[in-house]
Amino acid sequence: MIGRLEAHHAALLHALEAVACSGMSPRQLDEALADEDTVVLVAWQEEELVGYALVAKLPFDAELQAIGVLPACQGQGIGQRLLHDVVTVATQWQAERLLLEVRAGNQRAIHLYRQAGFGEDGCRKGYYPAAKGTTGREDALLMSRPLA
Repeated sequence: MIGRLEAHHAALLHALEAVACSGMSPRQLDEALADEDTVVLVAWQEEELVGYALVAKLPFDAELQAIGVLPACQGQGIGQRLLHDVVTVATQWQAERLLLEVRAGNQRAIHLYRQAGFGEDGCRKGYYPAAKGTTGREDALLMSRPLA
């Protein structure tokens, strides 16, 4: 089930991010929960929080700031359903485009975004610090999808 997360569930969100490793700090998650222009969408399986997505309202666009799914639950369509709801929220905001950035090496996420109609807009060279177990910085791909 997909829904919105409220601030009193912050500890659950922090625990999920600690395993999903989408790159958000506890402070960033707390700020997103408190921000009226940011929506935290979540996926539940029974009583367990298994995925989340953060979407922020910008003046003309919306931005997918993070999406994370428990590793044990990946490949079950949870990320796809969350992304669908992110698009729905951004469309309700009358955003012209939905923006995101993703690690160039995250092929699973890039495939998900391309299937959802996102195109590549550019690249930020060496934007991300090295992922765990690797050396060197990683590029960020800038992607967007028109909504209007």
